[in-house]
Amino acid sequence: MTSTTVHASAVLVDARAVLIRGPSGAGKSRLALELIAVARGGLLRFARLIGDDRVHLEAAGGRLLVRPAPALAGLIELRGTGIRKLDYEPAGVVGLVIDLDAADAERLPDNPTVEIEGIALPRLAVAAGAAALPAVIALLISSGAAAAGQDP
Repeated sequence: MTSTTVHASAVLVDARAVLIRGPSGAGKSRLALELIAVARGGLLRFARLIGDDRVHLEAAGGRLLVRPAPALAGLIELRGTGIRKLDYEPAGVVGLVIDLDAADAERLPDNPTVEIEGIALPRLAVAAGAAALPAVIALLISSGAAAAGQDP
């Protein structure tokens, strides 16, 4: 098994990791912090940083694992305020990929997925300038309810 380092952030939300990709300045760290804040507010049960800026991805047993880059573990950059230290999780299984500033973002995508390290994963493509948080929360809440056998 090999580990690939990518420019991304990751947050463990409930039992799965949200991998947040995008160009520099797209808002990866901001979205990670927003997800953590939403969990603290009670809309999500749990959210904790896995990694910011650079993370390691590894396919194992048909799942995609994400870990923080060791030198950056527990650190997150908040533009305008600098580097901050947060509690973090050492790893997570990726369950959703968010692509910020995505040129292929569609209003009504048809079952969007992306393949990373040979693993197909659900994907949300967010257009430049669009607010990602409402769509991400909607996906997480409806997916969680569906998985639990409840109506979304």
